[in-house]
Amino acid sequence: MIIQAFLRWVETAKTSDRVRAAKALGRAYVTAEMNTLDHHAAEMAMTFLLDDPSPKVRLALAEAIADCSRIPRSIILSLAEDQPETAYAVISRSPVLNDMDLVDLAAKGTPETRVVIAARQVMSRPVAAAIAEIGGEEEVLILLENEQARFSCRTLKRLSDRLGHLWSIRNRLLEREDLPADARHALVEKVGAALSGFELVKAAIGERRVERITREACDRAAVGMAGAVQADQIPALVEHLRVTGRLTPAFLLHALCSGKVEFFAAAIVNLSAVTDKRVRSILSDGRIHAIRALFESAGLGREVSALFAEAVLIWRRENRSSGVTTSISAALLSKLRGRSQASETSGSLADIIEKLTIAEQRQTARDYALLAAREAA
Repeated sequence: MIIQAFLRWVETAKTSDRVRAAKALGRAYVTAEMNTLDHHAAEMAMTFLLDDPSPKVRLALAEAIADCSRIPRSIILSLAEDQPETAYAVISRSPVLNDMDLVDLAAKGTPETRVVIAARQVMSRPVAAAIAEIGGEEEVLILLENEQARFSCRTLKRLSDRLGHLWSIRNRLLEREDLPADARHALVEKVGAALSGFELVKAAIGERRVERITREACDRAAVGMAGAVQADQIPALVEHLRVTGRLTPAFLLHALCSGKVEFFAAAIVNLSAVTDKRVRSILSDGRIHAIRALFESAGLGREVSALFAEAVLIWRRENRSSGVTTSISAALLSKLRGRSQASETSGSLADIIEKLTIAEQRQTARDYALLAAREAA
């Protein structure tokens, strides 16, 4: 009877009075201040209020019931498609909206709607994937800032592909520990491209030198990733580098000389189509001819394969030595310098090895200085 009287009163009441009444009705329903019979009647009354001509009334109802999980879906879905202010009240908070509802709202809604969805406290992988697929910079930034949002590796890769050229998105992605290695490398490449595109930098040091420095920096970053990435992500990173043309002999030599043997083995598996078990067996115990044959099956020429085989033998010796060890690059460089003649190919690789050796020496000096400073303190 109370609800029936309420409905009769609503038809003639002022807007301000209807706003207060809608709020009171919603709160009464949420706090269950009515018996079972009135419960159904209250739902009818709230459904009736969905057609109220004043958006203030519908907003008051939406704010009162937004956090309740017992509200009928028909009411919540109607409010979610109302005018923006009313819709955002339930879209941002209602537990009644499931993943499919939110994906649908994101797909057909405005950027503002997606911003509201992206900021929800509960954010599942399917909803995050939907916003990542169609959202713009602002929506995706809010999504990445949402600590409750859950992302699949595929979604993070998609974001790096779609919006990695935007520095704001790129920086947020690179800060994430769960960013897949291949997506991280793609973003690093975009950083390099952005830096090499600055006209001021080109004018200062020359376009060719900028390209070379950028490429070397990206290669160093990729080798660093190869040593830090989890084992299950190595094949994906290798495949990404192969597709992008990064698995060059120089890069592979860099990885081997830097001691990234797990990555190096995975790269040879990818390039040679030899099984992982067989590749590891040859690298750890195979004879020189088997090692060279393996590298040649991976596309390395005879001369290059001989150099790589020597690097593997040096790695074995240093790895098994219990005493003081030298770096692979330094030992390999010493061997190359001992030869009377060097071809153009081996000469270019020797230049790369020399750069690696210098870089290792400088890093060793930095580590020594840091240790000395700590001991002095």
